[in-house]
Amino acid sequence: MARVMIVDDAEFMRMIIRDILLKHGHEVVAEVGDGEEAIQTYLEVKPDLVLMDIIMPDMDGKEALQKLLLMDPDAKVVMCSSLGQQALITESIKIGAMGFIIKPFEPDGMLDVIKKIAEPN
Repeated sequence: MARVMIVDDAEFMRMIIRDILLKHGHEVVAEVGDGEEAIQTYLEVKPDLVLMDIIMPDMDGKEALQKLLLMDPDAKVVMCSSLGQQALITESIKIGAMGFIIKPFEPDGMLDVIKKIAEPN
């Protein structure tokens, strides 16, 4: 099971994601509301996987992703975005995100992505 950090500026989204993860045996090691906080918290909690919202105030998910990968080139980050943000997803994948999930979340789809990325084969 994966140790996951959730990064989303919407508290209700963090709650939805947390509930899905916990229900399926994953551990939520941190929940933060912006990219700045994500970077500070990442080193403290060393999660197996980061679920990162792309659109956030101050520092968006793309910028936070770049900074995380500079700190830890092995960081596993999955971007979360709404429909219609295909360009941002593509840019994030180029930067080094390992996958993405589209909101509204389909729990099975989300869990499949986490399993593929966070759990060694």
